[in-house]
Amino acid sequence: MKTFEYTITDDLGIHARPAGELAKAAKQYDSGITVSANGKTADATRLMMLMALGVKKGMTVRISADGPDEDAAAAAMQTFFSEHL
Repeated sequence: MKTFEYTITDDLGIHARPAGELAKAAKQYDSGITVSANGKTADATRLMMLMALGVKKGMTVRISADGPDEDAAAAAMQTFFSEHL
């Protein structure tokens, strides 16, 4: 399992557009990818679950990838978060 933390810099946090893009990006990997915040965990491929986390600017989230391509998935998620959130 690969895990990293990221502090959200987007003024709106994880809202509809980046959540949809994140879900689409996560679906490209065989590994299970989760996002945790506020004591909740969401499957990164599920748009509504991501939005239900209620992540706002300045909050730190934990992203985990577990599976056969976890290294590539974690690297891609780190890039996604730094470029979009």
